[in-house]
Amino acid sequence: MMTTVLAGLSLGAVYTLVAIGYNIVFISSRVFNFAQAQFLMAGAFIGFLGSAKLGLPLWAAVLIAAFVGAVIGALEEVLAIRRLAGRGAHNELVTTLGVGTIIAGAALALFGADPQKVTYFDSAAFDFLGGRTNLVDLLIILVAVLLAGIVGLITRKTMIGLASLATSEDRDAGMLRGINVKHLAFWAFVIAGALVAATGPLVASKTLASYHLGDLLAVKAFVAVAVGGFGSYRGAVIGGFVVGLLEMFGARYLGTEWQSISVFVLLLVALIVLPKGLFGRSQERLV
Repeated sequence: MMTTVLAGLSLGAVYTLVAIGYNIVFISSRVFNFAQAQFLMAGAFIGFLGSAKLGLPLWAAVLIAAFVGAVIGALEEVLAIRRLAGRGAHNELVTTLGVGTIIAGAALALFGADPQKVTYFDSAAFDFLGGRTNLVDLLIILVAVLLAGIVGLITRKTMIGLASLATSEDRDAGMLRGINVKHLAFWAFVIAGALVAATGPLVASKTLASYHLGDLLAVKAFVAVAVGGFGSYRGAVIGGFVVGLLEMFGARYLGTEWQSISVFVLLLVALIVLPKGLFGRSQERLV
């Protein structure tokens, strides 16, 4: 039982990492960046190059991945998002999907279809809290919780974080108050890209580096955000853990064929019963 719990928490922590990136961008720009999971995939391949090809230490691979993620995020915002701002119709959803497809296609062309092993951590299992786990799973859980806490604290306690929240509530009012909404959106994409890509070498030590890794994570991380609440970092953690645990227990007691089905049943229930998510905020406007 405890082994399944630990495995579910570790899997959910991976979804949480992507969900954090979703929320950073969503709060600042009201754009849901479906390419976010592909940033983690890009970081995973940098981890593969660093560990298997270049012999780089983990910290160097993390820094390189963060830089690459920041550059990709900046390019995405400038080329695929900025020109569509304020036009309605949620065209950004299509362009972010397109960016994600381009990143995945580039990874396939450069590294091929075979998953690649990242060897920064020993995969040996050990006893922990009555279950069996390994070091990388525990580190992923720790990093996800710490990152969500730090980003959430910055959002609530700093001027740039409060400006992002204000812009999220009312973009036009934020502009009238002197907030540079284009500047905020740009840096949200940069920061989210850097943070999520930086976790790639760590996550790939658990999942391997594969060109379709982002596709596998994107939808599950979306479910985590829907359950936890859009824009809530606490919700990203809780939602990610709920999805991960549901997957692992579904696979254990119902069979692997029900692993993904159970997650989408959860999504439907969440959207019907709690459309704002567990920690989402209802917005009220006086007319």
